[in-house]
Amino acid sequence: MVFMRFRPQLIASSLSRAPKPSRTLAPQPLAAAAARRRSLTATLSFSSSSSMAGAAPSEEALRRALAERQTAVDAQADAVRSLKASGAKEGVDAAVEALKALKIEAGAAARRLQAAVGSGGGAAREEMRQTVVNTLERKLFYIPSFKIYRGVAGLYDYGPPGCAVKSNVLAFWRQHFVLEENMLEVDCPCVTPEVVLKASGHVEKFTDLMVKDEKTGTCYRADHLLKDFCKDKLEKDLTLSPETAAEFKRVLAVLDDLSPEELGAKIKEYGIVAPDTKNPLSAPYPFNLMFQTSIGPTGLSVGYMRPETAQGIFVNFKDLYYYNGQKLPFAAAQIGQAFRNEISPRQGLLRVREFTLAEIEHFVDPEDKSHPKFVDVADLEFLMFPRELQLSGESAKLTKLAEAVSKGTVNNETLGYFIGRVYLFLTRLGIDKSRLRFRQHLPNEMAHYAADCWDAEIECSYGWIECVGIADRSAYDLKAHSEKSGVPLVAHEKFSKPREVEKLVIVPSKKDLGLAFKGNQKMVVEALEAMSEKEAMDMKAALESKGETNFQVCTLGKDVVITKKMVSIGMEKKLEHQRVFTPSVVEPSFGLGRIIYCLFEHSFYTRPSKSEEEQLNVFRFPPIVAPIKCTVFPLVKNQEFDDAAKVLAKELTAAGISHIIDTTGISIGRRYARTDEIGVPFAVTVDSATEVTIRERDSKQQVRVGIDEVASVVKELTEGQSTWTDISFKYPSHIGPQGDQE
Repeated sequence: MVFMRFRPQLIASSLSRAPKPSRTLAPQPLAAAAARRRSLTATLSFSSSSSMAGAAPSEEALRRALAERQTAVDAQADAVRSLKASGAKEGVDAAVEALKALKIEAGAAARRLQAAVGSGGGAAREEMRQTVVNTLERKLFYIPSFKIYRGVAGLYDYGPPGCAVKSNVLAFWRQHFVLEENMLEVDCPCVTPEVVLKASGHVEKFTDLMVKDEKTGTCYRADHLLKDFCKDKLEKDLTLSPETAAEFKRVLAVLDDLSPEELGAKIKEYGIVAPDTKNPLSAPYPFNLMFQTSIGPTGLSVGYMRPETAQGIFVNFKDLYYYNGQKLPFAAAQIGQAFRNEISPRQGLLRVREFTLAEIEHFVDPEDKSHPKFVDVADLEFLMFPRELQLSGESAKLTKLAEAVSKGTVNNETLGYFIGRVYLFLTRLGIDKSRLRFRQHLPNEMAHYAADCWDAEIECSYGWIECVGIADRSAYDLKAHSEKSGVPLVAHEKFSKPREVEKLVIVPSKKDLGLAFKGNQKMVVEALEAMSEKEAMDMKAALESKGETNFQVCTLGKDVVITKKMVSIGMEKKLEHQRVFTPSVVEPSFGLGRIIYCLFEHSFYTRPSKSEEEQLNVFRFPPIVAPIKCTVFPLVKNQEFDDAAKVLAKELTAAGISHIIDTTGISIGRRYARTDEIGVPFAVTVDSATEVTIRERDSKQQVRVGIDEVASVVKELTEGQSTWTDISFKYPSHIGPQGDQE
């Protein structure tokens, strides 16, 4: 990857070295005034053109405008200094006034740029994040693990409301995917033998690039340091030239594609040092993220804590295929803990060392990736960020899923179907549609075997966060485990009568490839065997005409030269009674902790109390994920009301509705506020033995309901059978002394 070289420089530095005007030319307040008029004219024309265009000025235009104004300020400052140095009295005051006016313009331009790049918004995001996190920890949604021992970075405990939210999200995930798609659910061990993870490639390739403080040995993730540096410069350094700002944006866009050498070169070029000590950093090198362990007392059998749940499904494919009646397509699902020894965990639940994954492996015939239910999601429209928009520096655009699949932007219907289902899952949980996008992996991000890959990214105070990966992994995983185990993980299609078929045959010469590529032989062989028919026949033609050809091996990150004797490629005709093939896999993989944290932020808001002297925190969780579905409040301390509340509690329990009773003597408004803060959607206030009020959290509206109907009404609301609008039409509204007193 070739980057434009970054040369930091001060704005208008050449002006500061320019010779000062001579005494005969310096006292020219009219010239200064003319310069100011030119600057004002430029401001007006800039604003005019922007307004005529009907759009806000671009960041590049704002940076250029600020640079022009700063240049004018520097020039006018030089003029004022020259006037004062000459001893002239005439024109000094006018020149000073002109300088002040130019500084005001420059300040205004700086504020416009600051607003555009989000520097001011950064402080607001940080403040909002801190409020959310403080509320979550205070209300025990989650807290650092082993807190009394000062905790361990990247490990967190879920408290009672956090456990309830997580359990509700998982229950909805099972209903939305496992039940509705008739998936086969499995539960496999967390400890995985080394041989399995060698076959999958994790032992060799599951790494992040790390750098060390050369004096203290403290470790940092290299790409995070570079990302933080570029983002910090873009948001806070208003003196960046448009060219330099564009350079930083390009680096951020291709950050995941950088090789260790390119990453190290950027860190050195930008002068990035250890954040804590400012010491120099080592060159980046790979660090395997898996926790190693041993199986059995001898310690001879090496194992790892699984970094993902998918491998348990792949190694069980043969049994699952037979369990499913040897029919494709079918999907298997698993929810479980995964472990990654992160180099420098940060960002709370977003980057942790132990977390919950929910993964689906949908096995499909590689020759038919249509989906019978694609029509159900085809008309969905949401933000999509295909690679061409990323590479051209544009933003995500609203796109219909049917259009993306028909144009080939999304590789096939099955992949498109799961993208649509993921969109519905996340938005029904409570994720804001306008802050959700599907980003396609860039070519260098994808493994050589992948047909296509998209990430569901959710915007929160930390930026855009990958929460779900949806990938067409072709047949790589099953082939890898077949080769390593010797057990064929294949599917069969029986023909009604024998067929003559023409098959592509690729036979790498392992001896010649070994001599040429030594330790890299396996990766070259894998890449050759993974070629499509078109790629293989193009290579065959090139080898026959030239004797050799360049061939890209993505896992090596470079092209290699393949000669005619290294591989044999041809088409053979055979009579077959059945077709034996390795299924392709479409894999949606969900990071539950990340989804839940983004849900916390998207659901959080504040509203003033009745006195308007304090802000009240509220989580607007949809009922389906709320940790507690309703509260029961006797209006005042009264035996009759307390007895009625206990009867209600029994009925709610029998209906399977989570609830709490609050009989404290504090005001009803304070009790409402306390439960709003943990996202309880409905509150039942008991003020008689026959009728109660039900209050909705966000609107604060109340309806009057018979006490014997409460459980059924709350159940309808929490299970989505009725909306609050339905209930408010059905039952009389209520405003009384038990209204909100926050």
